[in-house]
Amino acid sequence: MTYELFIGDRMFSSWSLRGWLMLEKFGIPFRSHMVGLYSGTMALDLASVLPARQVPVLRTPEGCVVGQSLAMAETLAERHPDAGLWPEDPAQRATARWLCAEMVSSFTALRGECPMQLMHCYEGFEPSRNTHGDLARIETLWAHARAVSGAASGPLFGRYSLADVFYTPVAARIVGYNLPVSADNRQYCLDLLSDTSVRQWRAMGATVSYDPVPYALDLPTTAWPIGASGAARSVAGGPSLNATCPYSGKPVTDFLEMDGRIWGFCNRFCRDKTDADPEAWPKFMAMVTTG
Repeated sequence: MTYELFIGDRMFSSWSLRGWLMLEKFGIPFRSHMVGLYSGTMALDLASVLPARQVPVLRTPEGCVVGQSLAMAETLAERHPDAGLWPEDPAQRATARWLCAEMVSSFTALRGECPMQLMHCYEGFEPSRNTHGDLARIETLWAHARAVSGAASGPLFGRYSLADVFYTPVAARIVGYNLPVSADNRQYCLDLLSDTSVRQWRAMGATVSYDPVPYALDLPTTAWPIGASGAARSVAGGPSLNATCPYSGKPVTDFLEMDGRIWGFCNRFCRDKTDADPEAWPKFMAMVTTG
C-alpha cells in the first residue's frame, strides 16, 4: 500500500511540509510528486488529482483523492490506527485535534507576515501587533497541551504526534524571523527543526535555487541554526572511496569532498542534498564512519 503525495517547493511550502511529515514520521509508505508553485505549472501538475487545487494532496492506494491537511491527517489516522498519529489518551487526543484545527483556521497575521522559509534567519524583523497576538495565542495553546499531557519538554503530548507535525512550520517561522517567544518554547521550536526528517526535507529543498527568491526581505540574515554548513563541498570528479550510491546502490556519477575524502552519488540530487546537511543522512554517515 503506497500513497502518492503531491507537494510544493520544500523551502517555502509550509502545508507541504505538514503533509510530508504525517507520512514520513509515522512510517507510512508513499511517493512524492513535485508541483511547480513558482514555475507556473501548478494547474497542470495537479490535473491528475482534480478537483484539488492546492498542495499538499494525498492519493490513497485505491485512488481516492484527499485535499487539505487536516482531512489528510484524519484519513491516515483512520486507515493506520496502530501508527500513533494521535495521542492514545482521549483527553490528549481531543486537545491535539483542537490544536491542529486552530492551526488550520487561525494565525493569519503570522502566516501572512512571516511566510515559511528555511533558507536563513532574518535579523531585525519587527512583527506587527496582530502577529504578536498570534504568537501569544500559540504559546497559550502549547502551555495548555503540556498541562493536559504533563510533558514539560519535547513533543507536546510526550510522544511525537500530529500536533507536532502541524506546528513544525510555525517553529520554522519563529526561528526564521527570530520572533519573540519564551526560552522553553524557542527550545521546542529548535527541537522540532532538529528532527532528522525535517533536516532531510530542508536539505532536499536546498538543492533548488531561486531567482528571485520568494518572500525575500531586505534585512540582514544569519545562518540557519540547525545542520552542517560548509562541512562538505561538491567537486567535479572522483575517484571516490565508494563505488555505489549510499541511497540507491547505483554506480556513482557525482561527487563531493568532506574531511579530505571524496564520496560518490548516483546523481546530482543525491550529492546536493548530502552537501546541504551531511549529518541529516544516516546512510551517508554510516558509510563515512566505516569507509
